[in-house]
Amino acid sequence: MSNLYIIATPIGNLEDITFRAIKILKSVDFIIAEDTRHAQILLKKYDIKKIPLESFHAKSSEKKLDNVCQKIYENNSAAYISDAGTPCISDPGFRLIKKCVENKIKIIPIPGPSALTTLLSVSGIPVDRFKFLGFLPHKKGRQKILQSFIDAEVAQVFFESVYRFEKMLNELEKYCGKNRQIIIGRELTKIYEEIFRGTIEDAKKYFTKNKIKGEFVVIVGTEKMMK
Repeated sequence: MSNLYIIATPIGNLEDITFRAIKILKSVDFIIAEDTRHAQILLKKYDIKKIPLESFHAKSSEKKLDNVCQKIYENNSAAYISDAGTPCISDPGFRLIKKCVENKIKIIPIPGPSALTTLLSVSGIPVDRFKFLGFLPHKKGRQKILQSFIDAEVAQVFFESVYRFEKMLNELEKYCGKNRQIIIGRELTKIYEEIFRGTIEDAKKYFTKNKIKGEFVVIVGTEKMMK
């Protein structure tokens, strides 16, 4: 039976990859990457050579998906990596897995880095239960989601782009009030890593325009956590 390994890769610091992940990347017949140029940085770091690379990303066609799946089926093993973190969380990898399952290809997860669990682990608030929202919609449905934070019973976790970060803080203040607790991870595991804990009002003051850089993970606490 052919195997497809779903391999978590570092979200910033390249040393966060696991020994098992490196071993498998060196042994598979080929590697499927969201961005082959980006993947080469990691592969070069760990001296992974002569392993064919196949691209698969959000805009890949159904024909491309079929071809990749067929290539896995015809070979003994393949590995799928995204640009950073655990694949298939906020990337198109689920399409590949769905197609492979339909074709009786064995899916093997290789756990590792995730921006989601990285911030949750140091949040300092109850996160035994939480709701993960991925990237919030840019327009349609965004306000409805933010309104749901008002009476949420568990922490709300999502990713946000630098381009909408300031807007997001203003929206959170509008719906949740200035005193709602918020935890923000910026550039996690990278050289300029920063973890902010405080109120939405504090966050607006802290993240001045010259500090709104990088990639963000946001945790919004519940109203009960304020008491």
